[in-house]
Amino acid sequence: MSPPLLEIRGLVKHFAVEGTREIVHAVDGVDLAVGRGETLGLVGESGCGKTTVGRMVLRLIEPTAGRVRFEGRDILPLNNAQMHPLRQKMTVIFQDPYAALDTRMSVERIVAEPLRIHKLCRSRGEIRDRVADVLARVGFRPEDMHRYPHQFSGGQRQRIAIARTLVLRPRLIIADEPVSALDVSIQAQVLNLLRDLQAEFQLTYLFIAHDLRVVEYMSDRVAVMYLGKVMELAGVGNIYERPRHPYTEALLSAVPMPNPKSLKKRITLAGDVPSPIDPPSGCVFHPRCRYRQGQCETVVPEFIEIEPDHWLSCHYPIN
Repeated sequence: MSPPLLEIRGLVKHFAVEGTREIVHAVDGVDLAVGRGETLGLVGESGCGKTTVGRMVLRLIEPTAGRVRFEGRDILPLNNAQMHPLRQKMTVIFQDPYAALDTRMSVERIVAEPLRIHKLCRSRGEIRDRVADVLARVGFRPEDMHRYPHQFSGGQRQRIAIARTLVLRPRLIIADEPVSALDVSIQAQVLNLLRDLQAEFQLTYLFIAHDLRVVEYMSDRVAVMYLGKVMELAGVGNIYERPRHPYTEALLSAVPMPNPKSLKKRITLAGDVPSPIDPPSGCVFHPRCRYRQGQCETVVPEFIEIEPDHWLSCHYPIN
């Protein structure tokens, strides 16, 4: 097998709480690998650390510890000048299309800005042609280039953001909740666009979301995070049809079913998510786990491969 495009090992991010000696354990030892042309879904509750992982991959925030390799190269030791050419290959789609676009700039200027920053075109005409081409690919007309973000709907604004990302012809796109701010009726259109673009340009996605149905539709493999750690990682079929971790099982039980008479039983977790300032000892999920036993409270489970391409951090997997 070819080496992964992106490889994360032992990634940690701790934030100091201002004015105190307390530490927020936002990400606490994450291992992930994303193959070329693959979509890896990263899912979990709000505050579990999934967005922080994406921002560390892009070096928008610096890790406390760990390693990030892109195309086989460790990128964490690189300075800003060395990272600059890599930022053409690693781009991001943000969650909020209303906040991600400069309302003072026309669509043409917004999409052209990355080309100017990276000096990828030799003339204004070449920039204009490339911008027009990428806008056409996401569903805009030539006359739309001269309009401004406030003149478009939320779904159209997200398409502009996608065009701005795509114009660089990247290899890896971090999609951070790219449809959660959109109406449900528009979400499917944007998701289908992302899939079509992936097939056309051989894109690789790290797809971050909390909506399990969106992740199922988009992903080849899924990593489930809880309190800064990856609990389970497997192909999308294994995760959704045969979850092995109690947390994954509980998450999937909460997904609404098309048939209201479905016999699917909702699993209600006890208590609340513990504070990342003071995470539990042993398995971080044990205070809420209905299968917990003695060692769960004291021994941190290893993240191991329990069957081919199915990884788990649990002492007592569900059969």
